Amino acid sequence: MSKKRVDLALELFRSYKTGFTKRIKPPVVERTTAPGDPTLISDVLTNLVSDRQWESGLAEGNLLAQWEKIVGSDIATHTTPISILEGVLLIQCSSTAWATQLQSVHDQLVATISSSAPGALVESLRFTGPTAPSWKKGIRTIRGARGPRDTYG
Repeated sequence: MSKKRVDLALELFRSYKTGFTKRIKPPVVERTTAPGDPTLISDVLTNLVSDRQWESGLAEGNLLAQWEKIVGSDIATHTTPISILEGVLLIQCSSTAWATQLQSVHDQLVATISSSAPGALVESLRFTGPTAPSWKKGIRTIRGARGPRDTYG
């Protein structure tokens, strides 16, 4: 019993020191059918998704792919979902007015997304307006210069 405690403490120390933790493998499930028996592809895919813990990733991908169906065509024409990072969905809007208006219905949108894509781990939304054009062209640029507008005197 004390040997297990020492090994556990040693493993904990090593994982803290290196930042690497061992992943515990799930137990191997015994086969219920004879080898060579056909298996439904839906069962195979369901098992693959659950074994590799892809549920939330697939739900987030479906959220991005079915954006228009989830939020409606009016909102979808003026918004584009960019990414989901740590529970925050980044949405780029066609104008700052749209970003402001959507910020006012933030809670309703989160509820709609949660009900439409239950596996997606979206806790909050962040709206951004359109990005300004970049005047930086090429690899040679001068720090602090104003781009092509700098030559007009």
